[in-house]
Amino acid sequence: MLGFNDKAAAAISIIGGADGPTSIFLATKLGQTALLGPIAVAAYSYMALVPIIQPPIMKALTTEEERRIKMGLLRPVSQLEKILFPIIVTIVVCMILPTTAPLVGMLMLGNLFKESGVVRQLADTASNALMYIVVILLGTSVGACTSAEAFLNLNTIKIVVLGLVAFAFGTAAGVLLGKLMCKLTHGKINPLIGSAGVSAVPMAARVSQKVGAEADPTNFLLMHAMGPNVAGVIGTAVAAGTFMAVFGVF
Repeated sequence: MLGFNDKAAAAISIIGGADGPTSIFLATKLGQTALLGPIAVAAYSYMALVPIIQPPIMKALTTEEERRIKMGLLRPVSQLEKILFPIIVTIVVCMILPTTAPLVGMLMLGNLFKESGVVRQLADTASNALMYIVVILLGTSVGACTSAEAFLNLNTIKIVVLGLVAFAFGTAAGVLLGKLMCKLTHGKINPLIGSAGVSAVPMAARVSQKVGAEADPTNFLLMHAMGPNVAGVIGTAVAAGTFMAVFGVF
């Protein structure tokens, strides 16, 4: 209806996950280089606008009583569990959907660097110097292919609007699923943590904490919200891999 083909629609829809690198990766893999600039701008814009976009949706879908729910203390996690988590996630996800290997594999490799504790220099380099170098190269590359003719047109406005709709639906779906889990657990889960189920780590989890603290200053939801926040990163990668598999891109 809006003039986009199926591959372009898939590349635009992943903006709802609020994950800039995944949006760029999928658009490139699906051959949507003409839309790469608008998609990247929309994805990173909504990542930055998480504290503005999410709270009204969260408050509209939850009651004051639900926002005040306090969750129990988290159990201690052993070092072995921390090391096994990235390994198991990579194996399971890649066996189910091999096209997600580049996305999930790199995500979990960084996690393994950090949690193993034996490659401290690699972990420090990956989380600081290397990350900034990649960001500079990525931003320069995307900017270089974003000419005025490709960016200043009606399609850009459509992409920005569709990205906002996708992001709003992603936030709302997370809160509604949180409400369902709240009912099933008889009030043990605060629905606000569901909004953190997007890839904007850790901003989305901080927003859950902030909205919960507004209802009750003694409420601490940050670490609980990090669970769905990390799951959102994995879920966005899986969604991108699913699109690649559907369109036969490897």
